[in-house]
Amino acid sequence: MNEGSISRMWEDYKKNNPDAPDTYEAWAFGDSKEMADELAELVKSGTKTATASNYSLYGDDEPLPYSGMHNIVLDGEGTAAAVIVTTTVDIVPFDEVTEEHAWLEGEGERTLAQWRRDHEAFFKREFAESREDFHEKMPVVCERFKLVYK
Repeated sequence: MNEGSISRMWEDYKKNNPDAPDTYEAWAFGDSKEMADELAELVKSGTKTATASNYSLYGDDEPLPYSGMHNIVLDGEGTAAAVIVTTTVDIVPFDEVTEEHAWLEGEGERTLAQWRRDHEAFFKREFAESREDFHEKMPVVCERFKLVYK
């Protein structure tokens, strides 16, 4: 992580938004440098306004996202790319994620069929490390956000 770029972005954001909280999370989308770069660009362009994550990976050391939560999105090098604010969070079974959510994620064809293919593969990679199994009813954290600074 490029801590300098992260703190600079947050300081710049706070100058123009003095009511912003003192805390934020900094992270990259995906599980590769290329995916992080691609998704950070989609966020910066305003195309990507939602994300989905594996509910089972949250715990005491990583709390669930919440409305109003500020996040700094990182690119594949760990450099700050944008500040987003979570607007809504819903936890739904994988097979109940909506076409609208797939569209808001902004990736590829933006279809539910593609979302399911891509996310099933992604979640299976995550589960490989925890020795859990993917299934259609697994809980998914569906988060919507707005871009507030880039």
